[in-house]
This record gives sequence, structure tokens and C-alpha cells, in this order.
Amino acid sequence: MNTLELSSCPVNSHNEWDPLEEVIIGSLNGAMFPSWNVINYATVPPNEWAEAAKKLGGEGKAYPKWIVEPALKELAEFIHILEAEGVKIRYIDPASNHFNTPFGTPDWKVETGFCAANPRDPFMIIGNEILETPMADRCRYFEAWSYRKLFKEYFKAGAKWTAAPKPQLLDDLYDWNYTVPKPDEPIRFMVNEFEPVFDAADFVRCGRDIFCQTSNVTNHFGIEWLQRHLGDKYKVHTLVSRCPEAIHIDTTFMPLAPGKVLANPKYLDFNKLPSILKKWDLLIAPDNPPPTKHDPLKLVSEWAGINVLMLDEERVIVEKNQEPLIKAFKSWGFKPITCSFEAYYPFLGSFHCATLDIRRRGELKSYF
Repeated sequence: MNTLELSSCPVNSHNEWDPLEEVIIGSLNGAMFPSWNVINYATVPPNEWAEAAKKLGGEGKAYPKWIVEPALKELAEFIHILEAEGVKIRYIDPASNHFNTPFGTPDWKVETGFCAANPRDPFMIIGNEILETPMADRCRYFEAWSYRKLFKEYFKAGAKWTAAPKPQLLDDLYDWNYTVPKPDEPIRFMVNEFEPVFDAADFVRCGRDIFCQTSNVTNHFGIEWLQRHLGDKYKVHTLVSRCPEAIHIDTTFMPLAPGKVLANPKYLDFNKLPSILKKWDLLIAPDNPPPTKHDPLKLVSEWAGINVLMLDEERVIVEKNQEPLIKAFKSWGFKPITCSFEAYYPFLGSFHCATLDIRRRGELKSYF
């Protein structure tokens, strides 16, 4: 393989706002509603998970058509918007999805996987590098297989391709006596520091500075692994979420443009943010977000509206029902593009989750 110049590499993304040119889009093919697992003890109240499973015909079942078809319709609308705005869409190989197959390791077994609806969760793009992350959820252990055909193509075209240490996910990683902390107790999460684990969706990129949070799927061990892997060229900053159900930062803290970040007033203590952010404008998301109208399972955060996708420093794709946030974006000088997407929520993601931005037109910079 000939060595290609960085400028000719199809993988190039350093932040959340440079002009978007190419994305991998989520797929609902073969999606399974997984069985209750230990991560759910912290992220979803048991009665809510059981109620959702009842609506779908039980745990470990394929999502029914009445859930999938509305989501596919809204996904098609989202894709149409992206293509109309000049973004190239890449799709995974549907034949690679085997989420209905039981799998395990010598130490544990699950009856099904989940789906490939949210490529932002397992993968992080840092410059020209594709990084597969060590996810803490057992049912997502082999999710990366659905993307291998694309990743091999990108690698042959000059991209770096790295996988973090595959976690064992032994029982030792999880707090089996976990209880949700009371309001006057310190925040604690389901995973401990047994081994490095993290989801890519617990990180957002601002050039040489990357912001993250600890959560029920991301521990300090995982954050330290990433910092050492990236080296001195990058600085990883850890935020502290006030949400005991925390799982993924993109409902809490979303960089929009140089010097501007959308922040969740409920999950963040603005007095305890990294000092480096004092130079940036905190754009506070409107309190009391509107309830979802077209999500029958209601398992995603009420703050899913923050899960927006920037097409550049001005254009932002926002869920159509988020009227207060849309109004706020306009007042802040952005150009919101609305799209219905609540029917996608049963697959536990929104616009940012449902895409992996492979290429944005820009270069590595420091914004602080």
C-alpha cells in the first residue's frame, strides 16, 4: 500500500463543528431489544425496562415492525437532509449484523446483541485515526464487526485503525450491590476501576482538547488509557456529571463552534467545570425540555434534544419537537435545521449518536 498524504486520507475529523463532509450512518437492520443486564441497574429503573420489554413482546426479542418502520422513515428524512446539505453518507454491510445470535467469553454469556443504530457509541475519530473503544456493556461486545468492511476500506486509503484493549468484562468490573445514590450522596456509578472501559460517546472533541465524563460505562482507568494513547499532543478534561444514570456526554455537554458549548443545567455544576472553559461561552439549554411525543419506550434521557449534529459552525440539526431549544439556537446566531427523530429514540440515540463523522474539512488546532 502506498503511503498517502494526510490531506488525501478520507478520515479526517478533529472537532464537532468543522464542515461535515462524510459520515457513517446508523443501521436498524437486525436490531434486538437486549435482555436486562447489569449496566441497566444503573441507567434504567427496573420497572421502566420491564414495561418497555412488555410492549415489545419480551426481552431478547427483535424490535417489531411498528417500532422499526417509523424510525426508518425518520432516519430516511435525516439522511435526505444530510445529502441535501452536501454530506456523503456511508452505510454498513447489513449482512454483517448478527445481533440475534447468543455469544460470550469463557466467563459470561449473553443471549443477544443490540444493534448498530449508534456508531458514535463504539468508535471515536481522532484526526485520521479510527479508535474502537472498550465498551462496558456485554451485549455490545462484538458490535464493531458490523463496521469492519468500511474500516478496512478506510485503512487501505491511509487511515490509522486502532482498537483499545478488549475488556474481559468479568463480574469484578461491576458493582452488583449498586443502588442509585440519594440526592445528598456523592455520585457513584456501576463500573469500578477493575480495567479500562469507556464508550466513545462519553467524549467530545475540541481540537487538541477533548472533554469527557465518567459514567456507568466509562471509568477513570479508561480515560487515563486514552490520554496516554493520544500523548502530549492532546489534553483530556474530565467533567463531573450530577446524573446518576449518566451514560454518554452528548446529552450533557455539546461543543457547537469555537468558543461555544451547549450545556445541560441539570447535569452540570457550572462552578466545577474545568478552568479552561472560562474562556468559552456556556450556552445553557432551556430548562424543562418538552416531553417526547413519538417515543413509545421512553428509555432515553429527557435531555436527548441536546444530542444535536453540527454541519458546520452555524448549521445545526435539531429534533423538530425541541421548540425552546430551536428558538434558543436562533437567538445565539445558529441556523437550526429541524428533523423529526423521536421515533429513533427506542434505539437509544439521536442525531449525534446515529452518526460517526468520518471527515470534516479542517485541521488540528487549539481553541483555548
